[in-house]
Amino acid sequence: MRISRKSFLQGLLSGTALGVFGGVALGKKVNPNLGQPITNSRPNIIVFVADDMRWDTLGIVGNRIIQTPNLDQLAQEGVLFLNHFVTTSICPTSRATIFTGQYGKKHKIWEFDTPLSPSQLESSYFGLIRQAGYYLTFIGKWGLGGDLPTKSFDNWQGFAGQGEYFTKGSQKHSTQLLTDEALVLLDKYAETKPFCLSLSYKAPHAQDGAKEAFQIDPKFAQFYQKITIPETPTSSPEDFASLPDFLQSSEGRIRWKNRFDTEANYQHNVKQYYRLITGIDDSVGQIIKKLKEKNLFDKTAIIFTSDNGFFIGDRGLSDKWFGYEESIRVPLIMRLPSPQPRELITAMTLNVDIMPTILDLAGVKIPESVQGSSLLSLTSGEKETLRDSWFYEHLFKHPKIPKSQGIRTENFKYLRYLLEGTTSEALFDLIADPLEVNNLANVPEYQQQLQQFREKLAELSKNLS
Repeated sequence: MRISRKSFLQGLLSGTALGVFGGVALGKKVNPNLGQPITNSRPNIIVFVADDMRWDTLGIVGNRIIQTPNLDQLAQEGVLFLNHFVTTSICPTSRATIFTGQYGKKHKIWEFDTPLSPSQLESSYFGLIRQAGYYLTFIGKWGLGGDLPTKSFDNWQGFAGQGEYFTKGSQKHSTQLLTDEALVLLDKYAETKPFCLSLSYKAPHAQDGAKEAFQIDPKFAQFYQKITIPETPTSSPEDFASLPDFLQSSEGRIRWKNRFDTEANYQHNVKQYYRLITGIDDSVGQIIKKLKEKNLFDKTAIIFTSDNGFFIGDRGLSDKWFGYEESIRVPLIMRLPSPQPRELITAMTLNVDIMPTILDLAGVKIPESVQGSSLLSLTSGEKETLRDSWFYEHLFKHPKIPKSQGIRTENFKYLRYLLEGTTSEALFDLIADPLEVNNLANVPEYQQQLQQFREKLAELSKNLS
């Protein structure tokens, strides 16, 4: 489904567009060189990945508080995918999916200490476009286990683990340090061959275990000081009480108590979270400015996304993991090198689609092992949609984070929690109940539909392995 950019922006002004899922369509033939050898006319590619940035933390989607002018401008000039999701909401699995174009069911990276195998790295977008002639750079959070794959890149500036916002001996914030590394790369770029830069932020992820969870660059401290952040629509005690017992005692609730349990904590930590995102926006702005100075902006494809969403007190929870929209729905912006006619697209897209899109942009053949689809078929107008349903799965081992699976369609969501010795189910009508507060799994008239989702989940689980 498509809606005009004008209608979408009018909806923002009237306050009605927050529930609209969409993107901007670009041109009839995005990449006329597909299938031909790499040449210097191929676009450079920059892939920005934020960490734990939820979908609604952009001004362009109707958030009237957060300041993200550079990302908003990028979206206005390019493709804004508001109906974008992750297939597993946790860092290592989601990042592995972005890198490989495969569901966790196939790449099997569920834990923080699990690395990509040499063959997986070779067949990731990193390996394939480097083989095709791109100068390959990685900057920032790697997010997977094992030794850092420094030799698989022409320029490696990545780090293991979660990292620190302020490292010893440096007064610079992590976001600015990563930005500076990207600016150095662009200053040195001689245009002998196209480059692919992957910049993976630590922000706005919390500094787990620290007294100050969301540690900001001081230059953004003045932002949002005189603003009161409204409560999220599902932050009432009644919303929390409606959760099953195992979610009420989950790690999400434990972390909520340290971050969002009082009005003062809520205001402080959400503002800090927003400031970290504004810092990312500033970083993107600095890099775009440098691209323009070097006459590279219109030769570069830019993708911006996040590896997970984040609960900011929604349902009495913090962090991610669970299959609610706040956790699985993330931003996706894509700007192609040449200005094109723009429309808004309402197709569901996934993090599994990013890798084949990068290959498509680079003119590299997409391997049969890839389970996602190139988004260029949407932006070119070739397709109206990529899927009518998709599979969610979270198998990270943690005593306070129940494993789960699910199916999301445009109208419904089915969730199945894999508890010890039993299962728990939820079914939500997303049209009648977009906030996902009324579980229909035990309602008699929905039992046939419930059974259909069970069968669909079993089918997808088998086929995606």
